[in-house]
Amino acid sequence: MWMVVLVLVLTTVVLAFLDVWYFIRAFLSVLSARLQPVVKDLLKEHSFSGVVLPHDLDFLLHMNNSRYLREADFARLSYFTRSGLFGAIHSIGSGMVMAASTIRYRRSLRLLETFEIRTRLLCWDEKAFYVEQRFVTPKDGFVCAILLSRQHITGNSPDKVVQTMCKRKVESPEFPDEVMHWIDYNDNSSQKLRAESGAPDNSKDQ
Repeated sequence: MWMVVLVLVLTTVVLAFLDVWYFIRAFLSVLSARLQPVVKDLLKEHSFSGVVLPHDLDFLLHMNNSRYLREADFARLSYFTRSGLFGAIHSIGSGMVMAASTIRYRRSLRLLETFEIRTRLLCWDEKAFYVEQRFVTPKDGFVCAILLSRQHITGNSPDKVVQTMCKRKVESPEFPDEVMHWIDYNDNSSQKLRAESGAPDNSKDQ
């Protein structure tokens, strides 16, 4: 009997202090992507399906704000796995971290409503990939939310990652206007925060 109690206690502690479901979803997202055909076109849009479940809801019975970011995480894991970018990044001993993200909400997603996250690589510079993700309702094609993220490459450059994956030099597509404005905003924010903290201009902090 005491073994059963111990297992229950340990399970409760793990569920209370670790976001177990996040790691399970992340693992399943990567596994599912590995079982699907590789998307050889680097700029091809990738679709990731989801549904609003009870634990996603806020007090107004909408999908709560943080869940959009969480679902976008899973969609990016799937995209970077299927596209081959993860494999290229790891093959040259590099890593990737989220450096910035911005999301704009346009219409609420409600309980049991299905949605697609359409992920695409927009462009890249000497430090990072810029990725757009759209939350779209299949029934009417409406974009309920749109997220822009900056995926910083550590230990190397996006150019090297793309060249490793494509086996040739590939130029970045032209930067969309909204991405340029967003980069300017992030740069201005970084300069302001450095000035407030007294950090030098060449600080690596963003």
